[in-house]
Amino acid sequence: MKIGVISADSASEKRVALTPDAVKKLRKLGFEVVIQSGAGQAAYYADELYQAAGADIANSSTEVVTQSQIITTVNDLPAAVTEHLTAGQVVIGMLDPYRNSQLDTYAAKGATVFAMELLPRTLSRAQNMDVLSSQANLAGYKAVLLAANEYSRPFPMFMTSAGTVKPAKVVILGVGVAGLQAIATAKRLGAVVEASDLRPAAKEQVESLGGKWLDVPMSEDEAQKAKATGGYAWTPSEQYIKDQAAVVDKALSNADIVITTAQIPGRNAPRLVHGATLAKMRAGSVLIDMAAGTGGNVEGSVPDETITTPNGVRIVGAANIPSQLAAQSSDLYANNLVNFITTLMAPAAKDDASAKTLALNLDMNDEIQGALAVTHDNQVRLAKR
Repeated sequence: MKIGVISADSASEKRVALTPDAVKKLRKLGFEVVIQSGAGQAAYYADELYQAAGADIANSSTEVVTQSQIITTVNDLPAAVTEHLTAGQVVIGMLDPYRNSQLDTYAAKGATVFAMELLPRTLSRAQNMDVLSSQANLAGYKAVLLAANEYSRPFPMFMTSAGTVKPAKVVILGVGVAGLQAIATAKRLGAVVEASDLRPAAKEQVESLGGKWLDVPMSEDEAQKAKATGGYAWTPSEQYIKDQAAVVDKALSNADIVITTAQIPGRNAPRLVHGATLAKMRAGSVLIDMAAGTGGNVEGSVPDETITTPNGVRIVGAANIPSQLAAQSSDLYANNLVNFITTLMAPAAKDDASAKTLALNLDMNDEIQGALAVTHDNQVRLAKR
């Protein structure tokens, strides 16, 4: 059985779905691998490294598709590539399923398509397949470095003969994997860090990393609801939203750096920073909007652009930060894919790495496969949001 790797558009995406190390792992399991020439170049993985790992090199995406039963990609396949799919093929990648306009085409082609973003993150056996966590962890780290590069002052406090340099004040909005890594990185660089999240339970995580929790008063009833749902499904009251906005507004008015991380699958990112708050921020302040590609947390942010407001605040629309760490993010992503691919194989194949023939075992009743499959048996399986 052959696994194919499609090249991404290097102008917007530098990552590659499988790295040479991942190819070696798949070869040991009995797979063949074919990769489009130059697919790993932007991540510093040359064709020669893939050949040394045992992969074949194809001259075009069409060659990859026609040779492969499983096709791996970072983002959605180009429409020109999708047209060459045939019944029974499997596509695996971060496909932005709720915004994907090709699902009907995938279904009509008879392809089984797995969107890695849909992985049930509460399953312990799925942790080593969690692409959102692996990529967000790196993105949170890099976001702080981007902010440090844009900011005209240092992060740590300095005691000098010419005077004391005060530490930078950093505010993190959204304390998921990316937010927690951003807190840890900013603290390592010597900044004073504050953080806010809709989930009250995140307070302990923030404080364990040395950050200050931006506390928003809530009623006992709201506290119980937030605790019962873990915070994710909690719908706050209008009063809570108003109180939270006031707390965030005050913190941002005194901040030097703001990093926003909030995104909702299938929906536009929530607006966390409005124009009225931006107008209160000091000249030279920097905002890194990690949700710029899905609508933006910051009013006025533009994907992949840095703009400056009339009062001198710089807004960085960081739409695809993991691509800026292409070598490492590709390595982690490839490991996630390898771990998932092993779940698609028949038990005998997984137990016997020397087996000459590998067989797919697509099982929509499996809690992982069923959750990730967005098309199967000529049907779109994704529930609309």
